[in-house]
Amino acid sequence: MGERWLILETSGRGGRVGVAVGGRVARSADLDPARRHNRDLAPTAAALLAAEGIKPAELTGVMVSVGPGSFTGLRVGVMSAKALAYVTGCRLVAVPTFHAIAEQSPAGATVEVISDALQGLVYAQRFRWVDAERWEPADELRIVPAADWAGRLTAGVWVSGPGLDVHDRAIPAEVPRVPAADRVPGLAAVYGVGLRLVPLSAAEVMRLEPLYLRPSSAEEKAARG
Repeated sequence: MGERWLILETSGRGGRVGVAVGGRVARSADLDPARRHNRDLAPTAAALLAAEGIKPAELTGVMVSVGPGSFTGLRVGVMSAKALAYVTGCRLVAVPTFHAIAEQSPAGATVEVISDALQGLVYAQRFRWVDAERWEPADELRIVPAADWAGRLTAGVWVSGPGLDVHDRAIPAEVPRVPAADRVPGLAAVYGVGLRLVPLSAAEVMRLEPLYLRPSSAEEKAARG
């Protein structure tokens, strides 16, 4: 049967869960965006594994999208992946969400991936096409004013990511946009990137946290008193 992976993607309002068998995503399910991921994720994953006849202890590992994205959604996904890896001893691969989104961009291009960081800010990261087969980060993930970021774009760079829904008007018309359906991370993209990454060590699994560059809204409000 080959390797068997559980894939968790909870970076947005609606999450996705999948099972990959023999090099492809064999089953998948969407989580209800109107419900909390922590209520639906575990039973959804269990149902998908059962449908494939796979017991949790038989998994090769779990791949989880680690952000940036929804603070609550990412925490549920990451904690679920850590718990599964701890209980079963399977591998855990942490997949940067923007890397999976870049994976869905037109081959051969350079792409800037963004998501909304609120208060006029965006998370942004640039990716380049290398070796005629894959995307790699061209710079570090950063949080910047949306207007400054948009002002530096050129016509030769594509733009992708869920942040386009909020900041599209600030982007020059001549800058190409990735189609809307490819601006959020699909399970196949998370899986494809994950296969190229090194699984975390036991110590790294214990330390793993969602990829944030700023506190949650609740933490920011508490800090302001």
